[in-house]
Amino acid sequence: MKAIRRFTVRPVLPESLLPLTDLARNLRWSWHAETRELFQSVDPEGWQAAGGDPVRLLGSVSAARLEELAADRRFLRRLAVAAADLDDYVNGGRWYQSRENGTELPAAIAYFSPEFGITAALPQYSGGLGILAGDHLKAASDLGVPLIGVGLLYRHGYFRQSLSRDGWQQEHYPVLDPNELPLGLLRHDDGTPARVSLTLPGGRALHAHIWQARVGRVPLLLLDSDVEDNDAAAREVTDRLYGGGSDHRLLQEMLLGIGGVRAVRAYCGISGHPEPEVFHTNEGHAGFLGLERIRELEREQGLGFDAAVEAVRAGTVFTTHTPVPAGIDRFERSLVARHFGDGGELAGVPVDRILELGAESFPGGDPGVFNMAVMGLRLAQRANGVSTLHGAVSREMFAGLWPGFDPADVPITSVTNGVHAPTWVAPEVVRLGARQIGAGRTEDALSVGGSRRWDAVADIPDQDVWDLRRVLREQLVQEVRDRLRASWLQRGAAAAELGWVDSVLDPDVLTIGFARRVPSYKRLTLMLRDPDRLRRLLLDPERPVQIVVAGKAHPADDGGKRLVQELVRFADDPRVRHRIVFLPDYGMAMAQKLYPGCDVWLNNPLRPLEACGTSGMKAALNGCLNLSVLDGWWDEWFEPDFGWAIPTADGLGADEDRRDHLEASALYELIEGRVAPRFYDRAGRAGLPVRWIEMVRRTLVSLGPKVLAGRMVREYVERLYAPAALAHRSLTADAARDLAWWKGRVRAAWPRVGVEHVEALAAAPVNGTAELGATLTLRVQVSLDTLAPEDVEVQAVAGRVDPQDVIRDGRTFPLKPAAGPDMEGRWVYEGPLALDRTGPFGYTVRILPTHPLLATPAELGLVAAPADTDTGGGVLLR
Repeated sequence: MKAIRRFTVRPVLPESLLPLTDLARNLRWSWHAETRELFQSVDPEGWQAAGGDPVRLLGSVSAARLEELAADRRFLRRLAVAAADLDDYVNGGRWYQSRENGTELPAAIAYFSPEFGITAALPQYSGGLGILAGDHLKAASDLGVPLIGVGLLYRHGYFRQSLSRDGWQQEHYPVLDPNELPLGLLRHDDGTPARVSLTLPGGRALHAHIWQARVGRVPLLLLDSDVEDNDAAAREVTDRLYGGGSDHRLLQEMLLGIGGVRAVRAYCGISGHPEPEVFHTNEGHAGFLGLERIRELEREQGLGFDAAVEAVRAGTVFTTHTPVPAGIDRFERSLVARHFGDGGELAGVPVDRILELGAESFPGGDPGVFNMAVMGLRLAQRANGVSTLHGAVSREMFAGLWPGFDPADVPITSVTNGVHAPTWVAPEVVRLGARQIGAGRTEDALSVGGSRRWDAVADIPDQDVWDLRRVLREQLVQEVRDRLRASWLQRGAAAAELGWVDSVLDPDVLTIGFARRVPSYKRLTLMLRDPDRLRRLLLDPERPVQIVVAGKAHPADDGGKRLVQELVRFADDPRVRHRIVFLPDYGMAMAQKLYPGCDVWLNNPLRPLEACGTSGMKAALNGCLNLSVLDGWWDEWFEPDFGWAIPTADGLGADEDRRDHLEASALYELIEGRVAPRFYDRAGRAGLPVRWIEMVRRTLVSLGPKVLAGRMVREYVERLYAPAALAHRSLTADAARDLAWWKGRVRAAWPRVGVEHVEALAAAPVNGTAELGATLTLRVQVSLDTLAPEDVEVQAVAGRVDPQDVIRDGRTFPLKPAAGPDMEGRWVYEGPLALDRTGPFGYTVRILPTHPLLATPAELGLVAAPADTDTGGGVLLR
């Protein structure tokens, strides 16, 4: 018979073992080896059965075993040390608290994301976005950054993946009981659960409880709509990650953004945690948080809509992760209007102004949709992409929001992603490098330590490096065999026909890994472009290659599922199945074995569609070499000393078939001609591949400090969070009103602002040429209408020009008022222009709005330039 209700009966811990509960409930154990080893010693078999989850372990350990441990003095000493270490970690001062300019740093930052990949024991992630968010929280904890994470609690998670007999992806959605997860309900002092509520059309309501996870010293708040007071449809809002239709997704994003702000307010009120001064939106899904903060300011400070927008923008950071418009959430305007109109959420906030925030009011935009990323950018004074290349792609993609500006001037910067080393570096790698990287707390040695510590890796002997690589490869081989056997049994095979699995992979063969989500642009099957050539690579008698592949296609993406099936069918071929495998159900637990065990990490997306690609970073931290298209972070940091760049055929445009053919051929040639020969070149000392080992060293020494999430979070603090906090403090209610009034005045006058005349007064070019080092004096006549000189900045922009006279890598030279205004309100500006570069050279003049509270002159998207773009003329320097 099937039970009508399920719950867990937990043993009562003896008083001396009570610290185990705190250790289990704080997810620091997921990256703290000593704590995991302590729990493993509680019950080794139970630890294995619990999948390395302390909460599940404590729910199953016998009372007799607990009594035995309560009398074990050695265990109690270890427990006391672990408990004291956690207390010091959570409450002691860290990097953030030691900052000299600490008063300029925000008291707290709220970090919103639709998914968080903290540990396999809390499956609330689908891929890179969630893993990045989890690593962000962990690194913030290690550094002492006062972050509050905000997300949703999905009762079915994302999905579990298996394969049918013919290799078709199948999805399974297990039910997750929050009481069996490392979570606790946020409760008021009287014990009642805290909750948030949203108003829905038709008199309905959406209520949500707030579950709290402890990620080291960072609280993570997860909203759960499975509340008895909700109707059946509302209870299902947080059913699964990225599931359902548009209405379902909109409700999820309203709950995340609007409900998330209310959850933060509830948490701070109950716990005494400082209120956030900065709100960080990790992708557009949480963009509605800005609307809730507008409502708060209108209600609590009496601000009008425009002034509230300015106050919200000042303290908001928006990070975009998508390199293509198709990856952005867009809803029908009518759907959004229904949820925020009469009888809907945010009563009192004008729905037409809400719709303006998400309107695609730029060339090529769709007037019928509400764009979440566009709203996120309009409600954030600071925005960034997640690698240098992705920042450039984002500036191009969103340039329509700043008309008149070149993409280079669009105010979207970049902070390249990083990964949390204590989570992703194999324990064997940590032990080998402990002497060189530094003793002490793992978080400090791997996350906070500087490049000097990583330089010391160069002292590790060749033999030790090579022995470690084989140990990790051997562990991966065993992991693959176990998972492959389980997958085939699930596909319907009999145990008696799976003897071949014991010979799958070889711990002495060059091993390539490829694992990620399976959208078409990541090109899972590029390696299959020439199947015969791939077989020759796999079966080469002298330099064989073996490949481990994993990845999930979105449940609604049949095209992605066909790619998975194509790869699986190739890997099922008895001729090659010992050399190439596809492992279903890719997740954190698998990844932590896969990255260290591979020699080469393969990444071959369509450039430039990979925003960052952090899987290669995790592999690199374990001494795995990257073989990748120059996209994302690899475009930024690639050097031949520690990997290979796959050439790309970027100029072929829409001819994707031809492009795939050329890039697949380049991939085969690299593996055949450079990668495999270097791995199997044993002419060095003691028969070791010394050139390969040196590449492993260079990977750790050169890439190690760069790819850390600690480096990433420090950049966010210094470049984005601290300026946002200062801007937030500057935008008092009166300042916000003044700024909104000033922007309105500037926008009203701008159609009549312009550059009317430009002339060179001194050192003017003769016959189109001038000498390097000369200074050109410009005089410019401008019309400012009702604006004053303090409202604008007049600039000369100069630099090399291309054959179309477009200025490349231009520098700006400020011009100053010299006379005016005349009877028609015209002003004269003058200033020097240094001719500091040889070759084709040109300049132009532009007018920008300026105000002390703007983060950038491009913020309003307003620029005035000469009507005749040739007014400034071009100069050839010799």
